Amino acid sequence: MLLDSTRPIGKTLNTDLGRPKSTSTGVLLSWYALRVSYSRELKIQAHLREMGIRTFVPMMWRKKVVDGQQQKKLVPAVNNLCFVQWTREGIENYIRMFGDKSPVHFYWDRTSSSRLVVPEKAMEDFIKVSSSMDEDLIYLTEISEKLREGQTVKIKEGAFAGVEGKVVRIKKSRRILVELPGMLAVATTYVSPSMLEII
Repeated sequence: MLLDSTRPIGKTLNTDLGRPKSTSTGVLLSWYALRVSYSRELKIQAHLREMGIRTFVPMMWRKKVVDGQQQKKLVPAVNNLCFVQWTREGIENYIRMFGDKSPVHFYWDRTSSSRLVVPEKAMEDFIKVSSSMDEDLIYLTEISEKLREGQTVKIKEGAFAGVEGKVVRIKKSRRILVELPGMLAVATTYVSPSMLEII
């Protein structure tokens, strides 16, 4: 399904990702994480959307004081990051289009020294949680082993129904941690134990 480029930047067209998508020719599309220099992730996202490529940039509300008044502004939750659902060859050609000074680069998997491909289910859950843009969401670029020791559960109901992750306690609140392996994680807002199913 093509992205609707008229939709607000930072929101995804459909959070029901299901199985990995493919093109009409049967070519498998995967989620890749791209590093975009100089905080140009929203410009790159808009450009890719115009090309009909599905993207996702996690967004969050940030408070700032303007002329003595507190205002809220929607900004990328993680700087210089854009997720793209495409083929590896498609992204390579896109990067090549910029020449030697491309602002777009792959994230690399440190363990395999290959381009980092985000697992479909993890990406599905990450988008569902991030798309709520709740001010109480917490993004982590470093995940301690202690957090990974939490019980693996599935949320049964509510806005995050279907999301799977680890039970963690951050800022004195029980949350579900959704991790994108080798990259980052997002912790949900408070989740009641009655809404959880151990898996």
